[in-house]
Amino acid sequence: MSSPDPAAAPDRLNIASVVDQVYTAIRERITSGSLPRGARVHQEDLAEELGVSRTPVREALRRLAAEGLVQMRTNRGARVADIDQGGMRGAYDARLVVEPGAARLAAGRRLPEPLARMRAAVAAQRRSLRSVEHSFEANREFHLALVAASGNDYLLQLVERLWVARIGATIYERQVETQERMVLDVREHQQILEAIEAGDARRAESLTRRHLAGAMKRSLDILGSAESGESGESGESGESRESGAGTS
Repeated sequence: MSSPDPAAAPDRLNIASVVDQVYTAIRERITSGSLPRGARVHQEDLAEELGVSRTPVREALRRLAAEGLVQMRTNRGARVADIDQGGMRGAYDARLVVEPGAARLAAGRRLPEPLARMRAAVAAQRRSLRSVEHSFEANREFHLALVAASGNDYLLQLVERLWVARIGATIYERQVETQERMVLDVREHQQILEAIEAGDARRAESLTRRHLAGAMKRSLDILGSAESGESGESGESGESRESGAGTS
């Protein structure tokens, strides 16, 4: 029986490290919106920009596809996953099951570190009322910290995937078109935090459910309007769109 080649292990580690770095870089572009939803992902261009071969790019895209961030199509390459009303509704339905229950658990446990993260996120959101991008990041951090405060890693893993795959900065930007809406969002977060800190499990659960239900309605209204507009445009210029398909 031959012994393993000790020189091979560092090579495997180096390859894995490159894939991790490429995965992180592409994931960041998707979540930040620099690779918008529905956009085609050109493996050759990404490989050149990141200074790597196509192999780690391909492996990274497979991981992103498993998360729901990328759609891999045979002989058609990869695209950033798009989202429609059905996808958004499914994501919010899942969050409505998970996050209110997580808030209830959090109120019972009152774990110091996640509560500190929630307080910091609320403070950051208050400071970010003039920046939708920063407000979105603080908003996302609040909800992830809320679920972390449940003390249940399984719930946290699920919600992290839902946030990455389905809740984008573009949608958030249209949800909070006015500063008044952003202020109200902060106020609702503060109320949820106070209920958890007070150990009021029922109120924490109720406030979280109401908060998410409102966000869900706004998101679905936004996507419904966008899809109606797109279908109207395609009806007017369907032939030109069809002839240009696949050129991006």
